[in-house]
Amino acid sequence: MADTSIENTTASAETASYSGEIAQIADFWALMKPGVMYLVVFTGFSGLMVAPGTIHPFLGAVALLCIAIASGGAGAINMWYDRDIDAIMTRTKRRPIPAGRMAPDVALSFGVILSVFSAMLMGLAVNWTAGVLLALANGFYVFVYTMFLKRRTPQNIVIGGAAGAFPPMIGWAAVTGTVSVESIVLFLVIFMWTPPHFWALALYKDGDYAAAKIPMLPVVSGRKNTKWQMLVYTIALFPIVLAPVYFNVAGMFYGAVALIASLYFLYLNIRVLRSDEDSHARKMFLFSIFYLFVLFAVLIIDRTPGIMSLIAG
Repeated sequence: MADTSIENTTASAETASYSGEIAQIADFWALMKPGVMYLVVFTGFSGLMVAPGTIHPFLGAVALLCIAIASGGAGAINMWYDRDIDAIMTRTKRRPIPAGRMAPDVALSFGVILSVFSAMLMGLAVNWTAGVLLALANGFYVFVYTMFLKRRTPQNIVIGGAAGAFPPMIGWAAVTGTVSVESIVLFLVIFMWTPPHFWALALYKDGDYAAAKIPMLPVVSGRKNTKWQMLVYTIALFPIVLAPVYFNVAGMFYGAVALIASLYFLYLNIRVLRSDEDSHARKMFLFSIFYLFVLFAVLIIDRTPGIMSLIAG
């Protein structure tokens, strides 16, 4: 069945052929998935800010630039590989390749160049621990998630979510040159957040995923089972989110905000579980993005000298 679905989606991609037009700058920007990139760079910045030690501001800026470029490169390769299913799904059919505004080989070349350049620059300018982690994150997203897991298993998001969890660890390594327990905790926060975040999206976009023959959990196991699994991950997220306090990466201010935000996230999950309306899943998905942003923003505030005293004053 998996082979048939891939053949069907590949056939559909043939109808979305390249128009011959010259791609615009906006198309290359869209290819880099800027919405994803912003969150990736921000979580990478948080790892850089809370890591012990110091880094020269210029090198810190270079590290963030490398994370941004690598994220864009991975996004471009993902769009090249997924151009067949992107042409089917309403959420993605206006992307540059399925819309016929960019040739697939141009997108692939663009993505490979960005990915290789960012990892090499990170290694040469900052340190090779950060450079290797950056290359590993990109490789995991492209080869493990995009090319292997996404079309084969409903656990694609669970395992593949590791790719998006690397940025704070990369930021930490940019400062310290090491991978520590504390940076792994930051990795786990995003890793455990990813399943309920993406499954909330999959609940109200399940028709798209079914049409594209992507085995997202709601399509394969049903909506009810998906909602229960979302609840399990949301509850399991609590100790992980509070772990930075235990490991002295954050203080009680972060702990209080993280607890309140997590309780509301749980409340939204319960509403999704008890209702068949897509509006609740959509609200949970949108809040999940804000939730992750708040966690890492407060983490930065809690660990930045002077900000807490300013808030207290």
